[in-house]
Amino acid sequence: MTKRSDIEKRKAVVLLSGGVDSATVLAIAGRQGFETYALSFRYGQRHSVELDAAGRIAGRAGVVRHLTVDIDLRLIGGSALTADIAVPKHGSVEELPRAIPVTYVPARNTIFLSYALAWAEVIGSSDIFIGVNALDYSGYPDCRPEYIAAYERMANLATKAGVLGKEPLRIHAPLLALSKAEIIRRGVELGVDYSLTHSCYDPDADGASCGRCDSCLLRLKGFREAGLQDPVRYRSQR
Repeated sequence: MTKRSDIEKRKAVVLLSGGVDSATVLAIAGRQGFETYALSFRYGQRHSVELDAAGRIAGRAGVVRHLTVDIDLRLIGGSALTADIAVPKHGSVEELPRAIPVTYVPARNTIFLSYALAWAEVIGSSDIFIGVNALDYSGYPDCRPEYIAAYERMANLATKAGVLGKEPLRIHAPLLALSKAEIIRRGVELGVDYSLTHSCYDPDADGASCGRCDSCLLRLKGFREAGLQDPVRYRSQR
């Protein structure tokens, strides 16, 4: 008789940027019993210090493998994260613009999910985890539930596994309908050490967060509403 411990654990590819959301999603995937394969990207982002954070998080979580892919999106530009465009700064979350901000990187999640899809096929996984959020976020179009649903449909048309009628690929977005405070509370329950993470789009040379970009402001708001102190260093904390 086959014991449960003898059954191979399901594998999952987890997109890991090094921030609050992706660290929480990695912990969720692990708690759900998946063997986790973390995927990060060095894409020419000005805040490449986030990759150091991703490495720390992956090491603490005990992932099977942490892969960092090099893509130079600076060749395309079009974003304050990949071009010579200033990162906007604000005094509060209330001042964040309603329009899609210049920190949006064109097609970034589509590119990242495509790499995750390829890796999932190779390792025999039917599960991809991504930390997109449609509540406390910057208004990026590729963080919406309809985008995730559409990409999942496409993925099942575009892969060998889909054509052969094997188990459908699923894109898990467990944070989609959570506030940043709810995400942080969930991560704390799972033992996530947020001092390992990095969120700032415009850190200084020592890695200290600016405290005024949209990512910092949303992060600080989340910790405030969760009743917790953000453990990372800030140049200007509000």
